[in-house]
Amino acid sequence: MSPTQRSLKLLRDRGYRAAVVEKWNPHARRRIDLFGIIDLVAIGNGETIGVQTTSGSNVASRIDKITESEAIADLRDAGWRIVVHGWRKLKSGWACREVDVS
Repeated sequence: MSPTQRSLKLLRDRGYRAAVVEKWNPHARRRIDLFGIIDLVAIGNGETIGVQTTSGSNVASRIDKITESEAIADLRDAGWRIVVHGWRKLKSGWACREVDVS
C-alpha cells in the first residue's frame, strides 16, 4: 500500500470524505500535485484539509516544498488546513507522523 493509500484510509477512518487529487501526466511521465503541493483533499468535521503524503524520511523536504509554494498563502486565506503525512514502518505496524503546516 502506498503512502497516499494509507493516508486516504486514515482520513476516511477519521470521518472525512477524502479523494486523491494528484494526477499522472503520461507525457511528462510524472505525478502532478494539486497546486504543486497537495496529493489528497479531505472535507468534513467543518474543515477542508490538503494533504501531502510521503515516506517518513521525506517529511522535511515536503514541508519546505509547501512553505515555498506560491499557493500556500491563498490556501491559508481560504481556511484550508495543510498537513504532511510521513509514513514509516515500525515493528508494531505502520505509523503516520502528521505535521500541520497551515
